[in-house]
This record gives sequence, structure tokens and C-alpha cells, in this order.
Amino acid sequence: MGGKITKKETAAEEKSVKAKNTASKAASKTSETAGTEKTVGAEKSAKTVRAARTKPVAGIDENGTFRAWDNAKTVAKSKKTAKEQASVFSPKTTVEQSEKKLAAAKAIDPNAKAGTKKLADYGDDQVKHLDALEHIRLRSGMYIGRLGDGSNQNDGIYVLVKEIIDNSIDEFIVGFGNKIDVEIKDSRVKVRDYGRGIPLGKVVDCVSEINTGAKYNDDVFQFSVGMNGVGTKAVNALSSYFRVMSIRDGKCVEAVFEQGRLKSKKAGNVKPGTKNGTYFEFVPDEAIFGKYSFNMEYVEKRIWNYAYLNSGLTIRLNGRDFASQNGLLDLLQKELESETIYPIGHYIGEHLQFAFTHTNSYGENYFSFVNGQYTSDGGSHLNAFKEGFIKGVNDFFQASYKSEDIREGITAAVLVKVKDPVFESQTKNKLGNTDIRQWVVSEVQSGLDNWLHKNPKAAECLKEKIEANEKLRTDLSAVKKQAKENARKVSIRIPKLDDCRFHLQDGLLGDNSMIFITEGQSASGVMTHSRDANYQAIFSLRGKPENMYGKKQSDIYKNDELYQLMMALGIENSVENLKYSKIVIATDADNDGFHIRNLVLTFFLGYFEELVTSGRVWILETPLFRVRNKKENIYCYSEKDRDEAQAKLGKNCETSRFKGLGEINPSEFKQFIAAETIRLTPVEISQLKAIPQLLAFYMGKNTPERRKFIEQNLLSNAEIDV
Repeated sequence: MGGKITKKETAAEEKSVKAKNTASKAASKTSETAGTEKTVGAEKSAKTVRAARTKPVAGIDENGTFRAWDNAKTVAKSKKTAKEQASVFSPKTTVEQSEKKLAAAKAIDPNAKAGTKKLADYGDDQVKHLDALEHIRLRSGMYIGRLGDGSNQNDGIYVLVKEIIDNSIDEFIVGFGNKIDVEIKDSRVKVRDYGRGIPLGKVVDCVSEINTGAKYNDDVFQFSVGMNGVGTKAVNALSSYFRVMSIRDGKCVEAVFEQGRLKSKKAGNVKPGTKNGTYFEFVPDEAIFGKYSFNMEYVEKRIWNYAYLNSGLTIRLNGRDFASQNGLLDLLQKELESETIYPIGHYIGEHLQFAFTHTNSYGENYFSFVNGQYTSDGGSHLNAFKEGFIKGVNDFFQASYKSEDIREGITAAVLVKVKDPVFESQTKNKLGNTDIRQWVVSEVQSGLDNWLHKNPKAAECLKEKIEANEKLRTDLSAVKKQAKENARKVSIRIPKLDDCRFHLQDGLLGDNSMIFITEGQSASGVMTHSRDANYQAIFSLRGKPENMYGKKQSDIYKNDELYQLMMALGIENSVENLKYSKIVIATDADNDGFHIRNLVLTFFLGYFEELVTSGRVWILETPLFRVRNKKENIYCYSEKDRDEAQAKLGKNCETSRFKGLGEINPSEFKQFIAAETIRLTPVEISQLKAIPQLLAFYMGKNTPERRKFIEQNLLSNAEIDV
């Protein structure tokens, strides 16, 4: 290399010269500016100029040497001014106070009550094997979802009934037996079908051995509801008493179980003329479910669904027959009666059936089924139906209507038969098959087009409804725009909302998300300090919201508070954008609280009724009383609970009556909304046709009629237990 100058060195030298010139020009310009200053800061500017002349530019010193890496490992010293140092946050509480708060938080940890247990050595002898029935009892939620006490239509005891009846339905689907007898009295359930009966040599196996059954053989069952070989076994395992009898050609086999364990088995002959079939009898185990009771309204609704989906089948429940000749058409007629804009449309194919109509209600309502199973969360078949319906309408009218204009006000029911259904859980609430989309879209589109051609008057009514929806949407756009502008002026964020971290769109994490709609700052303050910020959001109402019964949809957007609520929920454009899995109304347990609850429900039922019909709206149950002594606190949700608690703690106990949520201490309230202990009551409507009647009576302008009802049902002071 010697004294030769390389290209790299030349380039570096040129770069250094350019850097010096740049620094010189910058310093000169700064100097000139400082010279023209006639303020007190002139001297300070001069010092800045002198510093700029000596400061390295872009990592290069005054000699042109690159120095950027010289101090790479040196930690920069703090250059905070005295003012900045003075503004450093200083906590108002002491370390001792902080530690006391931490200790109090740990004290209410439910796991701490069990105490610390010394772990055993992790060896071969510590590995446990549970047989299938033991696993069902230990992890029942995996098989039947929630447990519950029967107060919710999705509680486990109803799932047990469904699992047994499903087997009888599967027999009917393949052509055996057109009658099912069901009896439910007290806690005992009896189901008798008239199908082929379980093969006599496999009776015990079919009700006790997981993954045993004929549902895996499509030569025997092609469109069955139960496909996993689990249902009947789960019922057996979760019952304190379980009896099964199979009858085939004059012979029978009977087996009796307790908590899934075989207690007796016998075989024999039956009386001549006894029809083939299977008989089940069981009692759900209180050791699993606790105290429970069957709400027969929920049971009847399930039985009606079975009847609608299986034309020609008769189900006798406690002596009353349930049957349907027109399937889904009968379902919608019962739900809607005279609320429809045009006669209900109905299509029946070999593996697809749907019925539809429009009403003057806002929103959309769907009843979706797969192989006789009600899929409350819809799934791929419902999405395909919606897509096919939109295409069918636009194809018939040779138009390009928007999907929201076509679907606004629709009520529809759809049933698909799928050979190998893939459900997202054992409880089968949502279908996951994606391979059926093209078929369902195509058949719905063609079936709808065919029905509209055959029913021109109904087609004209549908067209008018769509165009009315289109006009309404256009008129609303200006109102929505103004509402958004007003909201933007108030704040970038929703002022009444304390949001949570995870939402419904976040997959499994969002399944636990909920928003509490509460009243006033005291209640929302208590909940804010008690909630799990990952999953629980809070929206605070100022007081009583406006009664929206009979108002136009545009009036919502002119009401600042209700518009803010819509934005908080994410439903201002579409219910499909709902941010939370559960909407929980949390109001005080007094007259004002109940009134606010009714006003909020009127808002939902009037404009977003699918939130209610899809099971998204709940009521928070909080304790009415606290009974305590020096050693124990007992929270009571009813007068009966209070009386039992008083008897337990003795005469010297103290009883408090909770009126408002704000009266409850945050440390106490935390357990009332914790995921493991929260008590929620679902808001449910038995039939869609009941909604207008309920709203008109309780929220309409029929004051004299309502006053008369109150006077006739008013309790005296002696009858009110406070």
C-alpha cells in the first residue's frame, strides 16, 4: 500500500471537507442571526454559536476524524434542569401503606384459603390415569359447557336432556320411529323412542365407553347430530341415577348406573307387541350441579325446535304433543304471527331448508340449525345463507342493492344437513365446515329466485322494503355525520367509557370480554376499582336515559348519551361489529335502578333486538344483604339466603341491606364481578312477537292501563319483605 492514496481515503477526505464547510456555514448563519438580536438573550445566543463551531457534526470532529463510536459504551449523564428535577412525581402514600394494600389484596385471593401444599416428588407413582367417566365428572365443562342451576336455558341439565333426545332424533332422521315420549317431573327425566334400539350386546358399552357407537358408521347414520360418541356417556357420568333399556324383537337388555358406575345388568323378554326402541331414565347429580330445577319453558322451546326441524315427528312432553307439518315455516309463523310485511317465504330441498320474511323491526334475526341441532352462534352455514340471500335478491331484481338494505328487518330460519359436521365445541353452538359454503350460497340464491318468481306480490313488497331501507340509510347518513362531528368535538375517546384490553374480535381472549352499563359516578367508581381491566369495560350513564319507545332510528343519533353508548359497544354501523361478548346491565336494586334497566332494554329491543335474541344481553345480580359477625361475612341474594345466614351466624349477627352499587366497598365488590363468582341472568325473549307487546305495555303511552295493572298487583307493606 505504501504512500498511495486509495479511493476510500479520498472519499473520506472529501466527505470531511464537506462536513467542515457545512458546519462553518451553519455557524456563520447562526452568528449573523445572533448579531441582529436586540434582546436580553443576545449573549446567550453568542455562547450557542461558539459552542456550535466546536461541536462535532454528524460524528466528525474539527480535524475531520470520525468519532461516532468513541463513547458507544459510555452511559449518558442526566442533564435534567432544576425545574425538571423538582417536577419528578412524589407518591402521596408511604411504602408501609403500599405494603398494607398489597397484603389486603393477597388476603382475598381464593387460592390462599386452601393454604400452601408441599409438592410431592414428581415420579412414576404420581402420574394419575382417569378413566373416561372420571374425566367427564372432573372436567364436565369440556363436555356440556356450563353447569348452572337451571335458571339459564344453556345450563348443563338441559344439555343432558338434549343429548338423550338427540339419539332418538337420529333414529327418526334415518327413518325409524315417528314418536318420542318425554317426561320430566321434579329432577327425573324419562325418554322413550321407537327406533331400532341399541344392539343388545352393546348396551353397556354404548352408554359408558367413550368413542363407542354407530355414529361413526355412515352406513347406519348419515346426518346425525351426535357424532363424537360422547353425549350419552356424559349424561351417564353426570347422573346420580342412570337407567337404559333397549328393546329389540321381543327381547331386552337393561343396565343401571350410579355416577357412571355399572350397578346392575339384566336381560329378558318383553310383552308381545312391545315396540322396538330405547328407554332412558336419569337424575342429574346434585354433587355436580348443586341444587337445580328444570324450567319447563326452556324445555318446551327445545322440543318445539325438534318438531319444526323434523316434520312428521311427534314428541309428547308430559302428555302434550308437539308436532309440525311445515317445518321452518311453522317456526316463523309462531314467532312472528301478523308482524310480517309479506307472506313468509319457504324453500325445502333435500339437504337444505330455509324460511324468511321482513318486518318493520330494526336489525336482523336468524334461527340456524344443523342436522336438527340449534346453532345459537351460527357458523359457516348461516354466513353462506346470508351471502346467497343477497345474491338471490340482486339477481332477481337485476340490481346491486347493498347488503345492509336487503337484510335490515329480516327474520329467517335455515337448516342444513351435513354428513360430517364440524362443531367448534362439544355443545355444538357453531358450525365450522367451510366446504359447504359454495353449495349453500348457490342453492339459497337459486331457491330464493325461484320463490320470488312464483310469488310476484311478495317480491314487490320485498322490493319496496329494500328501497325504504335504502332511503332510511341515506337519511341517516347526514344525522350520523353530525353525531360523529359532535362526538369528535367532545373528545377523541368516549368520555363515559373505561375500556378493557381484549375485545370480541381478539378470538379466544375476547370470549370473556364484557361491558357493564351502570349508572352514576359512585357505582362506576366502585366497579372501576374492582374490575379485571383485561376483560371488563365500564360505561357510565348520567342517570335515566331517554325512553326511546316509538322514536325514529334517527333520534338515537341526536341523543348524545345513547350515541356514545352505541360507539362504546361498536354497533353504530352494524351489530356485527359488537366489541364485547356480553353486555351487562348493572343498576341499583331499587325502583330507579329497575327503571333505568327497563329504559336500556327498551333501547336494545327497539333498535338492536338481535343483541337480545342472540344472548348478548345480561343482568348483573348483586347481593341484597350482608350478614356478618366478627368471624364471617355471608352475602345473600334473596330473603331466603338472608334467613339461612342469620340462623347460621346466630342472634348477635349484623344484617345490612344493599340498596345501591356505590354502597358496596370495592374490595367486597370485586368478588361479585370476578369471573369465577359473578352471577349473571340472561335477558331472553320467548317469542319475537312478544317484543312489541311488552314494549307497548310497559313503555308506551297507555298510562291508565298500566296504572290499573299496578294497583291490582301492588303489594301492601305487610307483604313486602325488607
